[in-house]
Amino acid sequence: MQQRDKIKPILFSIIKHSTPEELKQQIPRDIVAGIVVAIVALPLSIALGIASGVSPEQGLYTAIIAGFLIAFLGGSRVQISGPTAAFATIVAGIVATDGMEGLIVATIIAGVLLILMGLFKLGAVIRFVPFTITTGFTAGIAVTLTIGQLKDLMGLAYPAGTATVETTEKIAALAANISTFNLHAFLVGAVCLAILFLWPRITERVPSSLVALLAGIALVSGLGLDVSTIGDLYTINAGLPEFHLPQLSMETFRDQLANGVTIAILAAIESLLSCVVADSMISAHHRANTELVAQGVGNIASVLFGGIPATGAIARTAANVKAGGRTPIAGMVHALVLIAVLAFLMPYAALIPMPTIAAILLYVAYNMSGWKNFAHLCKTGSKSAVAVLVLTFALTVVFDLVVAIAAGMLITIVLFMKSMSEDTEVKGWKYYCDENSEVTHLRELPKSVRVYEINGPMFFGMTERIADISVKDFTRYLIIRMRGVPSLDATGMNALENLHAYCDAHGVQLVFSHVNEQPMKTMRHAGFVELVGEEHFRTCIDDAIAHTRELLK
Repeated sequence: MQQRDKIKPILFSIIKHSTPEELKQQIPRDIVAGIVVAIVALPLSIALGIASGVSPEQGLYTAIIAGFLIAFLGGSRVQISGPTAAFATIVAGIVATDGMEGLIVATIIAGVLLILMGLFKLGAVIRFVPFTITTGFTAGIAVTLTIGQLKDLMGLAYPAGTATVETTEKIAALAANISTFNLHAFLVGAVCLAILFLWPRITERVPSSLVALLAGIALVSGLGLDVSTIGDLYTINAGLPEFHLPQLSMETFRDQLANGVTIAILAAIESLLSCVVADSMISAHHRANTELVAQGVGNIASVLFGGIPATGAIARTAANVKAGGRTPIAGMVHALVLIAVLAFLMPYAALIPMPTIAAILLYVAYNMSGWKNFAHLCKTGSKSAVAVLVLTFALTVVFDLVVAIAAGMLITIVLFMKSMSEDTEVKGWKYYCDENSEVTHLRELPKSVRVYEINGPMFFGMTERIADISVKDFTRYLIIRMRGVPSLDATGMNALENLHAYCDAHGVQLVFSHVNEQPMKTMRHAGFVELVGEEHFRTCIDDAIAHTRELLK
């Protein structure tokens, strides 16, 4: 078994295979990187907690609990995990309809599924999710997140009880309450948004999100602007996370199963994609199955201690790499620093203006949208690829992620089967009777022998083409050349059995030429080789033709 397929935390392997001198040099760098990542994660975790429909500190709980455990148990050297924008709209919907109890149960289900995916070595399966689908639903999540932040960016006030769970409801609420537009709030949000985009051009040593957060606080507090802050809307809890076990029942598990599957799918895809990006940054290889198990454990622990679902965060992972982090110790340090912030500085979070939070999340949505990839695919992709991309995007915005991925995968599979069936061909040899024909290298065949070639995989999408094979009244032997057939499924096998029955009824003997390993194995398992006769399976076409000549004698 390859090293990257082992279910073993990569931290243990690093410690085992590193010399004391190497660890002595790297650990200080990881500590510094962990502190830098904590500074980046602080405003993001608070903002994503609010965007997820929970309190600000619950975003920090997630970064602390899940961030530490996933780094400690994970399969990536540099991955940083915590709350992400991809989960925000999903979590907010679950909390709005089923409360925190429903979210806890859904995340426990997701955690168990992630652990099982890792244990059953399903980490490699994620690579089969097409780029069109991941690009489509990522852009859809970004648009949904953007729509959700327009309220706070413009300082709108909604009447109590206004439904804002679905994207269509959010748009309707925005239109109905646009008259409550707050110019002060919009100006604060616009200034913070400008800082987020422009500050990295000045320096990347200080995170732009932290600068925007401080600027927002300074504007509202210093100028006394009429702008809502976190403290106006939430009661800040500066205490450490506490363990809470929800009321578990079969009915609750049944109700939350779909949500759990959604969280598990998204966590797996986002985390492993982040791992792949991280690998390219440091020229390393992650352990996909170990990472899935760690994500499962981290998510379960996160919600049991008051947090929300977590996954690998590409932006924080990139910040870790740039800061010099090269082992999971950086991710663990980042969690420990956030504990100190939670214990000593959390009360000051009450001063953060809501438009600043909205600006940070809009910046996150912009970065995660992948609009360049989206536009490139629309410009260069085939019609079918663009259709899958746009459909996945639209379904993510209008409905939810599960519907989008399911529909996208279904259409992709159908299109793939159609493409493969078109690539598979069944053609008979042409017969030339003119001795002066310009065609050279012809093989001489007895009149009673016909040859058909099959090229491409034989699966349920193309088996009707086998029915095109026909024989003449004078045909006694039919050679099927299969050197171009890499695979054969049960439906293809059934088509060959039907062909044998057809030939048997017409007094024709089947002969097979150059059957590859997988099709031959399938034929043996089905008893087809015994039915046709082992002697009628020849290694090449010349051997098959010579065999029929011997039989004719």
